[in-house]
Amino acid sequence: MQGLLIVLNAGSSSIKFSVFEAAGDAPPRALYEGQVEGLGSHARFEAKAADGTSLDEQRWPEGEDLDHADALVFLDGWLAPRLQGRELLGLGHRVVHGGLRHAAPVLVDDAMLAELEALCPLAPLHQPHNLAPIRAVREQFPGLPQVACFDTAFHRGQSEVEQQYALPRAVTESGVRRYGFHGLSYEYIASVLPQVHPRLASGRVIVAHLGNGASLCAMRDGRSIATTMGFSALDGLPMGTRCGALDPGVVFHLLRELKLSPEEAEAMLYRESGLLGVSGVSNDMRELRARAAEPRVRLALDIYVHRIAREIGSLAAALGGLDGLVFTAGIGEHSAETRAEVVAACGWLGLELDAKRNAVGGPCITQGDPAQRPSAWIVPTDEEGMLARHTLALLGRR
Repeated sequence: MQGLLIVLNAGSSSIKFSVFEAAGDAPPRALYEGQVEGLGSHARFEAKAADGTSLDEQRWPEGEDLDHADALVFLDGWLAPRLQGRELLGLGHRVVHGGLRHAAPVLVDDAMLAELEALCPLAPLHQPHNLAPIRAVREQFPGLPQVACFDTAFHRGQSEVEQQYALPRAVTESGVRRYGFHGLSYEYIASVLPQVHPRLASGRVIVAHLGNGASLCAMRDGRSIATTMGFSALDGLPMGTRCGALDPGVVFHLLRELKLSPEEAEAMLYRESGLLGVSGVSNDMRELRARAAEPRVRLALDIYVHRIAREIGSLAAALGGLDGLVFTAGIGEHSAETRAEVVAACGWLGLELDAKRNAVGGPCITQGDPAQRPSAWIVPTDEEGMLARHTLALLGRR
């Protein structure tokens, strides 16, 4: 197939896009990428070429609040002249939840869109935003193929023991179970591990996807065995603004004793907790590291690292040992201090930091022979590239 692909990743206040060129059997080649962020207030747009060169920037004046539909209209106008008359093969979308049925990307038609909308209660702060661009494109370009790629799909092969909560059967059968997320990122990392090191590709690896959202995934032979996120993207590690794993009794306390409404409690746990909530300063790791001497900021950083290290221990137990630890995503790829602290806390697993390698970005950041002892690595993720691969493969099969 020859032509262009567009992939979209729509969040609660942003739409990220990437444009890829497809040519024959070669992997899709990235041309440019960008995002409209700050939707709802202080919207801004930026776009870059694949080599990082800035292509365009724009800010909207205060009071001119763009929503997702406005952003899509803007992107359509910006992209149209840059397609240069080449055929647009289709769009690929990151969709957080695929439910129990979907362990692979799907072509979206009206029936599939309705099925995915029915999953919105399982991911109320993510799924509606993921689906909004699909719906808008179907209305404006009804014949254009669109592919939904699921963040839950990579984890669907986990054992029933790993996926099921200790809840009554009726609750489990209603869909309450551990799904896991960040699957497109983990799938990409699994696909490149053979080039990173053979022991990682065939061994017991824990991947730390550390960004504003954060989770860990235990892999054996490149397959998901266990992960820290469960029923929702709120579970597991503390994150930028999310609390991570929480005693369910805390939610009852928020509702009964502090008199929060369900909506207020949800907003607190998703948007006002995590690094932001503990530090009282920011959810941006760069700012927190710059102010690490402040007691509340230091506490937030210590909790973050402690919980990562503790969960690495849990996943190492699920794997029966550890051959490698991989850091990826924004914090994992760029925060040398965070990597150093996590590796130090995991020294009992045989990891020994190489400070010089860590400071320059690896890729291997531990001492010793990776073929003989556990090692830690930095491997940049590429969710958009994974979306493009899946989209092209599914369209090719059509």
